[in-house]
This record gives sequence, structure tokens and C-alpha cells, in this order.
Amino acid sequence: MTLRLAIFDCDGTLVDGQAAVCDAMEAGFAAADLPTPDRREVRRIVGLSLPQAINLLAPEASEEQRGLAVAAYKQSFFNTRESGQLHEPLFDGIADLLHRLNSAGWQLAVATGKSQRGLTACLAAHGISDLFVSLQTADGHPSKPHPSMIEQCLADAGAGPADAVMIGDTTFDIDMASNAGVRALGVSWGYHTPGELLAAGAAAIAEDAAHLERLL
Repeated sequence: MTLRLAIFDCDGTLVDGQAAVCDAMEAGFAAADLPTPDRREVRRIVGLSLPQAINLLAPEASEEQRGLAVAAYKQSFFNTRESGQLHEPLFDGIADLLHRLNSAGWQLAVATGKSQRGLTACLAAHGISDLFVSLQTADGHPSKPHPSMIEQCLADAGAGPADAVMIGDTTFDIDMASNAGVRALGVSWGYHTPGELLAAGAAAIAEDAAHLERLL
């Protein structure tokens, strides 16, 4: 059987976590005595590692303020999860798509700017952890668009770049795929527009989970 590997971004591709991200970012900025960031700008940087995201949102902040913001963001997200108030629903059709791909012999992986703790909790909450052969997060890699996360997914799956496809909702995902020599597909339901994804090099844009399955 031909080896096929589908690597998914998480936030904005598998799950809709924008409210939780925005709330945690506002808590982080408040703790660092920084002006509240515009939620539209926060959504634009979803997918980057947390330190890089805060650097882009607050370029004038001191290193101390950025460190405080990072720590407070993580604590806010943790508190929300532990209180049972974290809402990160799977997008429509994603659970069924993942199960069908798995049954069809695809290997599945995740490459995300989330923390390992956050990704593990998210996948477990939806009962889909066992579907993935590789889970790569910002904890162990440079931020997207560096290809490190995809390269580790390939190694874990025993796949080459030609065997894999990266699926994501931001230009960070598409650029990461390009840097790793992997084909990229965009999704229309995330944080960057289809036009931006195509301009970055996405081979096509999926309009919904069923369309994504056909593209794969």
C-alpha cells in the first residue's frame, strides 16, 4: 500500500478555538500592562508560537513585558481548561473525515503552534488522540514557517515529502509546507483568506470537510 501522510494544523483547521485564544491573549497583555490587542489582529497570528505571536502584536514591549504576557497567557488558558469552560469545538465534519482517512490507510499527524499540553488535552476531549502517529507542537520546535515540525512528522511516519500533504488555514502553514517540500492544501474556514492561502502556494482550498476529502 502506498504510504500517505496528512498533516493537520489544529486551531482554525481542526478546531475553532478563536474565543479562547483571544481571551487568553487579553489576559496576558493585561498582566504585562500592555494595551489590549485588537481581536482581529490576534486571530491573524493564530498558528505562530506564543512568543513570536506576542512579539508581532506588541513590537514595542520590553522583553520583561513579553515574558509576563507569555506566562499569563499560559496560565489563563490553563485556568479556563481546568474550570471546564474551555470551548474548542471541532469544525463540522472533521471528526468523520479523520476516521475515514484513518480507515482508508492514511497516516495522520498534527503540526501546531499550540503547546503540547494544550494539544493533548484538546485531542483527548474529542476522543481522537489515537488517530495520530505524530503530534508536533511549539514546545519542541521553532515557530512556523520553519519546517521542523513537518520534518519530524515525516520522520515519525517513515514518509518522504512526496508522500505527505499539509492542511492548514494560515499562510504560516502554507509557507511551512513549502519550506519542507510538501504539498499544501488550504481550508476556507480558518483565520486567513482563501486568496492569501493561494498566493502563498496552496494547491487548492477546501470549502468544507467533504471537499477536503475529495482534494486528498
